[in-house]
Amino acid sequence: MHRSIATVSLSGTLRQKLEAIAAAGFDGYELFENDFINFKGTAADLRRISADLGLTLDLYQPFRDFEAMPEAQFRRSLERAERKFDLMQELGAELMLCCSNTSPLAIDDPSLAAAQLRALAERASRRGLRVGFEALAWGRHTSLYGRAWNIVQRADHPNLGLILDSFHTLSLKDDPAGIAAIPGDKIFFLQMADAPLLSMDVLQWARHHRSFPAQGEFDCVGFFEQALLAGYTGPLSLEIFNDVFRETPNRRTAVDAMRSLLYLESRARQRLASAAEGPKAARAPQVLQQVALFEPPPMPRFTGFTFIEFAADAESARGLDKLFCQLGFQRIGRHRSKAVVLYRQGAINLIVNAQPDSFASGRFDLHGTSVCALGVGTDDPDQAAERATAMRSLRYDGPVGPQEIRVPAVVAPGGNLIHFVATSLGADGLYEADFVLEASPDGASAGLRSIDHVALGLAVDQLDTWVLFSRAVLGLEPGESLELADPFGLIRSRGVADAGRHIRMVLNVSLSQRTRTARTVNARGGGAVHHIALASDNIFDSVESLRANGVRFVPISDNYYDDLQTRVDLDPALLARMRSLGVLFDRSPAGDYLQAYTEGFEDGFFFEIVERIGGYDGYGALNAPARMAAQAQA
Repeated sequence: MHRSIATVSLSGTLRQKLEAIAAAGFDGYELFENDFINFKGTAADLRRISADLGLTLDLYQPFRDFEAMPEAQFRRSLERAERKFDLMQELGAELMLCCSNTSPLAIDDPSLAAAQLRALAERASRRGLRVGFEALAWGRHTSLYGRAWNIVQRADHPNLGLILDSFHTLSLKDDPAGIAAIPGDKIFFLQMADAPLLSMDVLQWARHHRSFPAQGEFDCVGFFEQALLAGYTGPLSLEIFNDVFRETPNRRTAVDAMRSLLYLESRARQRLASAAEGPKAARAPQVLQQVALFEPPPMPRFTGFTFIEFAADAESARGLDKLFCQLGFQRIGRHRSKAVVLYRQGAINLIVNAQPDSFASGRFDLHGTSVCALGVGTDDPDQAAERATAMRSLRYDGPVGPQEIRVPAVVAPGGNLIHFVATSLGADGLYEADFVLEASPDGASAGLRSIDHVALGLAVDQLDTWVLFSRAVLGLEPGESLELADPFGLIRSRGVADAGRHIRMVLNVSLSQRTRTARTVNARGGGAVHHIALASDNIFDSVESLRANGVRFVPISDNYYDDLQTRVDLDPALLARMRSLGVLFDRSPAGDYLQAYTEGFEDGFFFEIVERIGGYDGYGALNAPARMAAQAQA
């Protein structure tokens, strides 16, 4: 499809926006009027810049408060439109967006609205231009696409059509199914926007909280699918008003934007291809022939985290060695030629990379000890990497020595690496080539068997990026968005996981700069691993063993346990054991969750010991305030 984006969606000057749009691979753009008004140049200059960048100007917008007006205002608006048509011809734009009227002077008369829009379209036709009518969700009389379509039908002019915007329809919970009955050639333009589900005025929601498809909670795929079933073959565009995007570097935002459209197309293609019966099934083959929808390599299927790699200097590496041995990990290998050590417990592999030249390329900006790479197991690593690059992730090809195994990797948002490890290699196949494995490893296990989840601390402008990356690249679906109370501010937290729960991550954003999460992000850089949760089959035995080994746990207030016994019916002996060991408890209808937190390493990342009982599927969010308060008081 022809992919487009509105200039209002990005930060920067108009020229900077267009350069970012072109660099991300878009075909065209929507020109938001204010961007041109404040542009230091002429229409001819902008037309030349667009041509040099290989971009088409697909839509000029918005033209406001036009239809169903008293005669005097209508005549003045026609003259206003003529001036806009002059400008559009200079710019090379052929389509203008006319949004539904919000003026208190507007008259609730569809016939009058149609007659005036017909007059506007007639004037546009004399210039070889077209007008698209869009229903604003807060339009005074026209807020639904069905009414807008009725008005366009009444006007009955070939140069007047409908512009559809997913936000305006889905925010009002209007059913998009009727779109499929609209003739495709009368849909002049399609704008896509997602959003979180919020209880607020729709105008404020629209102007501040839209997001790219797959970043919010609307069914954008279903909306897009209806337009395709209608026979729409025009541009697929994004119009996003978002306060965070207005200050985020526009190159990153533009990449997110392109990734969202590619994901949207691929999901719509999957739905159409799998339609088994009904009108959609009959229409789907023709749609797929008419429109070239993006088809990336299939979504990878993961078996779990295979390793976590830490970047450290020599002194910190010694500290990590002590901590890992206290946690019950065994040193099972040393790299043949580098200062890299491999630790293992159960199916958990931790790698400490203290080789200075490993980071000389500038891939990592090393601020203290931090996680620099995650390994995930999959049956087809190359296919996983190919999907990631198709979805606009940067592939990383590190140096590979003689007889070493090449492991495909991509750069995740924030700069860390994700390696795709072949499950066919088994437990040691990946490491035998690079490491000298020890036959008699030292240390004693603490009963930790696997990596349950990894929690990230993100900058505010990275949360939407990570949600989209998780969905489009890794096939992880987000759970509920929660706000957790830290003593110094609120933490917004959202889990993402694959269907089989082999890979779980928790995305945390601090809305304050004073929280521990914010300090971790600022000290380690955006996208830093905040903590690592290690699963045990018996958390009490594990924590007792770890405490005996010298592991320090965050002390939990006795008041927590006094309150817990009023909320949950627990055996007194179990409660007493939890209190003595600093184990926290959460219960859901599906099962229970037990957790304990170690103190932070170098005031940075820490470990969580967890046990899931039954079908518990959360992360103990109810206990997060107790943990954060304990950390603050410690």
